[in-house]
Amino acid sequence: MSDCCCPTKSSAKTQQICPECGSACKSVGMPTLYHQVRFPENQSIVIDSYYFCPTKTCSIAYFANAGGTIPKQHLRSYQAIQNDALCYCFDIDSEQYLLALKDRRAEPIKGFVMQRTKAGECACEIRNPSGQCCLANFKRFENE
Repeated sequence: MSDCCCPTKSSAKTQQICPECGSACKSVGMPTLYHQVRFPENQSIVIDSYYFCPTKTCSIAYFANAGGTIPKQHLRSYQAIQNDALCYCFDIDSEQYLLALKDRRAEPIKGFVMQRTKAGECACEIRNPSGQCCLANFKRFENE
């Protein structure tokens, strides 16, 4: 599951600490922000270095080096975050995948995502609010 759809430039992510919850947060590209933040809030995004806070209970989605913040409620994927999305590209949440794991039918789901990702048919950079490939979410979830 190491094959990822995201460009190699995204692997050089930098980290900062969330000013609200103290979580370690990775940088995201401007295309992610422009696609994630809903209109009209996306019209006032200032070009800067931004970081995504992955903590579900934190109200901040993105924060900038200059100090600006964007709340999770302004994201297109807000509901998916609340539903513990595993794969934003193919709309798979953790509850669905947990049921599939219990019923021993998770491999075809993960296989589908891997196959579509290898075929270049995902859009993690813009669909996932972290801007990162969703494949790692499956492995992380299975290990929890």
